[in-house]
Parts: sequence; structure tokens; C-alpha cells
Amino acid sequence: MSPSVTPDSPPSPSKSENSETNLQPFFVLHKALPRKSEGKASGSRKTRRKIDLSPTLLKSNDKSDSDNHLYEQLRIEAFDLVWSNIETTIKGVLRRINVDLFNEIYSWVCESFSATKSTGTLGIYDVKRSYPVVINSICKQIFTALILTKNVEFVDDLLTFEELGIHLKSHGCHVANISSLDFSVKNGVGGCLRSLLRQTVAITPDVVDISILAAWYSEPDNYDKPVVVIIDDIERCSGIVLAEFIMMLSEWVIKIPIILVIGVATTVDAPRKVLPSSALEHLEPRQFTLGSPIERMDAIVEDVLVKPTSGFNVGYKVAAFLRNYFLKHDGTVSAFIRALKIACMKHFSMEILSFLAKGTFNEDSQGFWSDKCKLLPEVMLKYAFDLPSCQRLIAEKVGDNLAHGLSEVKKLRKNWSSVVMCLYEAGKFHRMQLLDILCEALDPDFCNLEASDYLLTVGKDITLPSSADHGLHDGECSGLTKGRFILQAVQTVRDLPVALLLQLLKLWEKHTVGIDEVIQKVKELQSVLTFEDHDKTIEPEGLRMRGRPMSRHQLTMEKCTSSVNEKAALLVEFMIRNYLTPLECAPFHEIVCFKHVDILQSALIGDPRRTIQVDLLKSHTYLCCSCCNKGGSILLPSMHDTSIMYNLAQEHGDLINLHDWYQSFRATVLSSCTKTKHKLQRSPMSKKRKPANAVANVFEASIQARFCRAVTELQITGLLRMPSKRRPDFLQRVAFGL
Repeated sequence: MSPSVTPDSPPSPSKSENSETNLQPFFVLHKALPRKSEGKASGSRKTRRKIDLSPTLLKSNDKSDSDNHLYEQLRIEAFDLVWSNIETTIKGVLRRINVDLFNEIYSWVCESFSATKSTGTLGIYDVKRSYPVVINSICKQIFTALILTKNVEFVDDLLTFEELGIHLKSHGCHVANISSLDFSVKNGVGGCLRSLLRQTVAITPDVVDISILAAWYSEPDNYDKPVVVIIDDIERCSGIVLAEFIMMLSEWVIKIPIILVIGVATTVDAPRKVLPSSALEHLEPRQFTLGSPIERMDAIVEDVLVKPTSGFNVGYKVAAFLRNYFLKHDGTVSAFIRALKIACMKHFSMEILSFLAKGTFNEDSQGFWSDKCKLLPEVMLKYAFDLPSCQRLIAEKVGDNLAHGLSEVKKLRKNWSSVVMCLYEAGKFHRMQLLDILCEALDPDFCNLEASDYLLTVGKDITLPSSADHGLHDGECSGLTKGRFILQAVQTVRDLPVALLLQLLKLWEKHTVGIDEVIQKVKELQSVLTFEDHDKTIEPEGLRMRGRPMSRHQLTMEKCTSSVNEKAALLVEFMIRNYLTPLECAPFHEIVCFKHVDILQSALIGDPRRTIQVDLLKSHTYLCCSCCNKGGSILLPSMHDTSIMYNLAQEHGDLINLHDWYQSFRATVLSSCTKTKHKLQRSPMSKKRKPANAVANVFEASIQARFCRAVTELQITGLLRMPSKRRPDFLQRVAFGL
């Protein structure tokens, strides 16, 4: 806050002598007001009620503050651990998705490098010459990979091209990642060439010249390796600059075997729209395609939100909101990841016991939670057992019961994950998205119904939700489409042929490890299908080729196959009924599950002007200072100047009289000085203290400076409009109400 100046105190001689050299610190946050016992004059003998500062009370307050600080630090550490694990998982997922494509691109780079070298062999003298070598017109061709990214936002592709560069470097290639922003008219061809030299030669010369790159490549350590230049998005480049860059490289392609890798966000004919024909004739293109955003999203959701290894979970409404947020942003994976990180951050900042989520990473989770819960204070244990999910829980409020409850949550979460993956494997045959199945599986209203209530409709007309359903608020499904993705997955199991059903059962066996009852039934179905498949293979082919009617044995086998499909569908229904219990139905789930969709929506969409107004009107609640809190709604001089000004502005309409506003501010700031002056007048030493005119003038100037600074800050935040020439004594308010 602004430093306070007391006009009644005489200037010190030592300070006046060294006023130019003695620099006083400027306090951004104000100091607390002095205690009344300290400000009381020595001659006053009026007794006052003393504040209880007994050692017992001080120790209890200190202990409470230290505990709060300790648990806050534990929550921060838990968030760092959980999010670093999620971030590492996401990077690994994206790398795993693209590894096959990266290997294919590397093989093509090797073939292109060999083809470039085969056009002409240079001697050592030709290599060291500082000008290009051209043998024929074919030598000017640059092998170019056009990678179709299928993304509207190129932000998703930045990590992909970065990983591609790392992959090619690990295989011995020279790689330079040049941003499309470098290919601008402002930077010219020198900007992209400077970036190329910085990443290869590791220098940034004052005058850029491609001959520097040729000299670097002629060195023995760098020679005989392809130079790959990666450009993330051709459609964001300036066509003129990129064309000049390509034509310059084509002159040096024999001495510097450069291979281009260019990202294309829309269609394969995008280079024709950006580049002129003179540059296109120097490119030898090859087309590659990245995985779609939907494929990436399903892989991220599987490893982060479905598998019980991340330590962070979301509720039904939050998951539905994340799905709609992804769809509304044209399938931008980066937008989804940003929203997920904000949700994770909000959870660990709001939930007091969220630091216990670290136990999910521990092999002995039960032991970890038992040790932690035994050390919890009684207040936190009471808070845990008063959670909404524990209202019907009859248990003693002790740490062991809390640890047992968290272990049950982890077990329930693992079984739920297994069933969701089984449904997704079945839904893949109809190209279902995992995020849609996830939202339905998290819905406590849908999964709390009896299985017969929603599985009776399987034999009826089942249609997938339309695209209009994706636009519903918070991702809520309408009554006609609620639960349709799970029903469709169950119906798919009934219609699968034997070969695909066998393949599906193998995947179910992998996903249901740890659920012995389900694995036993899966193995029984596998044995039946294997036996029937064996019978079909030993049947003579001639009986089926002559068009003869099916024998009784064949009819029996067909009936057995359909009965096995029905048994597999019944197995899915059994898993749904017994193991697809949403996390929101378990006690203590609030500790590891984020459900506040309104807070997430507010953080993503935001209302910055309203937030600024609330912060200014209630600044003392955020600064947590005792001197400002005790005033309540009364303005105190110790408050921040901008906060005082904006509170005073509430007394005016859309126009604020500048003079009246200043006088109100001045009266608020001087209120503490007036009280001090009255006290000093009653003191025996008050006759010796007389304010100097010089000090009063300096103090008045400081108030005016503080007033001007506060007005400027309100203008910068967009809450005020400065005076016009027509009415220079009035300011206009821009924002009204909250």
C-alpha cells in the first residue's frame, strides 16, 4: 500500500541533510497500523481493556497456522506430482500414436537422401567451394514431405513436429524446426535463414548467408548426413518468402542435401494456393497423414481419465463439459488438455484432503493412507466424514475408516475402468468414441438404475445420439438418447461374427485382470467358440459349395453361435450391473474427484472485468490484513489507494465529478492523520509539536500523486474513461454492477 506521511511530525535534521542520498523503501503493500497501546501518549493514564495474549492462546493460533501452511504445501506437492504424471502420460501417448508414421518418414528421408546423392558425386574441392554446384535441372529438385495434420489449430501440431525432429535426430539426421511465423514479409528470407543457421551451425551471424551452412556441412563430422528442415504449417507462411526460400535451397541442394517436411492443415493442394509455379516446380512431394484429433483424444482419455493411474478423476458433469469443450473448439486437443489442467489445479486448491491422492501412486495404498489418516487432526477427520457422499455412512470418525474408504474408492475405480474398456473395445466396431462412452459410464443417474430398466430396450430401435446432442449445456444428454452408446455397444456384441467375437474376448481377458469372476466366464466363452470354430474347419468344403440345404448339424452350430453371442451380451450386462459403478456413488470420492463444473466453466470462459471489480471492492479479503478487515464496509486509509477510489466511485452515477472524487479520497486518507493530531493535542508534548508548511505541502502533493496513479490504474483496467476536452472535470464509468 502507499506509505503514510504524518504532517504533525517535525522533519528530522539528519534526514533533511541527506534527503538526496537517503533513499527510503517504497512499500507496495501497506504496513499494519500501530497498536493503540503503542500510539498512546505518555501523559495519558486512561485505562483500556487489554487483549488476551496468553501463551496458551498464542501457541494454539501458531499451531493452527502452521498446520494450514503444512497441508497447503502438501496439496501443492500432490498437484505437482499428479499433473507431471498426467503430462508425461500425454506426451507418451502422442509419441506412441505417431511412432509408426515417424519411422515411415525416416525411411523416406533415407531414400530421398540416397536419390539426391545419386544425381551427382562431388569431389572434396567442389564441396569446399563457396558457391552452388548445378549438374542438370534434375539436381534442383527438393524432396518434400507434405504431412496432412487435419487440425484447425496448429497448436496441436507443434508438439508433433517437435517429436518428429527429436526422432530424426536420434537416427543421425541434421534437423531444424522453423516456425511458420519466421516466414513473414517483415522478417523476409533472412529471418528463416537465420533460424536455420542458429539450429544447425549454432551461430547467429550479423549477415546471414547460406554459404555459411555449406561450409559447416563440408566438415567431416557433418558431411554425408541429410539436413531436414521442418515447417509446421505452410498456410501460415508468406507465399513470397517461402517461395524465395525454396528457390534458394534448390540452388544448393547438391552441396547441402536438404529435405523439406511441411505441415498442411487442410487439403493436399494447399501448396498450390500458397506457392507460385516457379517454386512448385522445384518440389518433389510425398504425402503423409497424421492420426485424426479424435484418435488422439481417445488415446489421451484412455490413459488419463479411464485407466486408474493418473491420481485425478472428474465427475459426470465435468467430463461432459470437457467433451463439449473439445467439440466446440473444432477438436483441438490442446484446448482439452488446458481445460483438464485447470480442473486439476482447481481440485487441489479447493479440496482440503486432496493431498491424499498421492496414495494412488503407492503400491501399498492402504498402508500409505493409514499412516497419513492417523496423523490428521480431528477437524479434518470431521470434515471428511461430513462430506455429502458420507451422509448415509455409519462409521466411527477415525483415520482407519477413512483409509479403508479410500481403498474401496481405488478398488471401485479399477473395476469401473475395466468395464469401460470392455465396452469401448466392443464399440470400436461401430467407430464409437471413448469420450462418449466415458460420459455415460460416469453418469450416476444412468448407472444407478436397475439393469433391466435400460437393457430391455436393446432389442428395439437403437440410434446413436445426433450431433445436436453434443451441444447441450454441460454435455447433458436428452431423455431419448441417454445411455445409447452403452446400449449400442451391448447390441454390437450380439451381432458380431465368430472371428471378431473371439478377438473381442481376448481383449476382454486383458482388460479384466483382477476380476476373477469375469475372467472365468470369458475363458468359458473362448473355449466354446474355439471348439465351434474347429468343427467348422473340419467340415468338407464341398457340402457348402453345392448349394445344398443346411443339415441339422449346421443348423445346430448356427444356433450355438447365436447362443454364444447372447451369452457374451449377458456377460456385458453382468459387468455393467456389478462393476460399472460411477465414482460419484462411492463415499469419500470428493477427495479424488473434481465435480465443480461451474467453477471450471468460469475459469475457462472467465469474466475478467467482473473479477477486477470484486477484487477492488473486497481487497481486504484477499490481502488478509487485520487492520483492513476490522473496518468491515467502512473505508480505512490503510487500504489500497485504487480500492479506496473504486469504492468511492460507487457513490456516483455514470459521470464522476473529478473534484468531488478527489476531496472524498483526501478525506479518507487524512482520517488517520486527524485522529493522530487530536491525540497529540491532548498530550503534554503537543505544544512543542507544530506542523511545518513545507511538510504539509509535500504531503498534499503526495496525495495528489497517489490520486492520479489510482485513476490511471482504473483506466488501464477498463473501468474508467478519462475526461474529454468538452468536459475536463468529469470522468465516465464504463462498468456497472456485478
